[in-house]
Amino acid sequence: MAKIRFTDLILYEDEDYIIINKPSHVATLEDRNDPFSIIAMARSYTEDAQVGHRLDKETSGALAIAKHPEAYRALSLQFEHRTVKKVYHAVCDGIHDFQDVIVDLPIYANRRGTVRISHRDGKPAQTKIRTLEVYKRHTLVECQPVTGRMHQIRVHLASLQAPIAGDEQYGGAPFYLSSIKRKYNLKRDTEERPLIRRVALHAQALDIELLQENRVCIEAPYPKDFAVLLKQLEKNRY
Repeated sequence: MAKIRFTDLILYEDEDYIIINKPSHVATLEDRNDPFSIIAMARSYTEDAQVGHRLDKETSGALAIAKHPEAYRALSLQFEHRTVKKVYHAVCDGIHDFQDVIVDLPIYANRRGTVRISHRDGKPAQTKIRTLEVYKRHTLVECQPVTGRMHQIRVHLASLQAPIAGDEQYGGAPFYLSSIKRKYNLKRDTEERPLIRRVALHAQALDIELLQENRVCIEAPYPKDFAVLLKQLEKNRY
């Protein structure tokens, strides 16, 4: 992976908070197996940085970072009281017409780093879902998680028989251009690779309250791989 400059990721900054457009394949928190993380980069930029929430390693998009303890406490309370608005975009396998569907299914996280729906052991989890665009064999959806459980959007979409493209952990299929493009020609003696090599999930917008008590809503542009995926879906939709 090419070296990432933290300053290139910044979408918004004031004296209290930074909101970045997190790249995919970069861990939010420190990982013993991968020392290259968002929190490490943030602390090299501002010493007391703390992330206010977490995005999965494969997930791209808007991520809030507090610059000092007071800002972190205020942001943590917003997440605890569910006053933060988070909007995600995902490309799902199949054609789906979700009209403001609310998935209210409890989620249980095991020690292996996966989750499942469990009415007996799970913690409450709610996600609002609506269809944005329908393509030939896929659907672009908007998801607004009310709670913030691990892999919540991924497992809730899977529960609707709409797993996210590339999310093999929860039933999604790798996305191959040959699956939608007519007369697709692959060079001889080469193996087709997925068009997007991760879970097709992007944190598109984040709305938080600043310490000055006014709110800010920051949108994160699609990264190249997600944008190319949507371009090909649009180009080969019929």
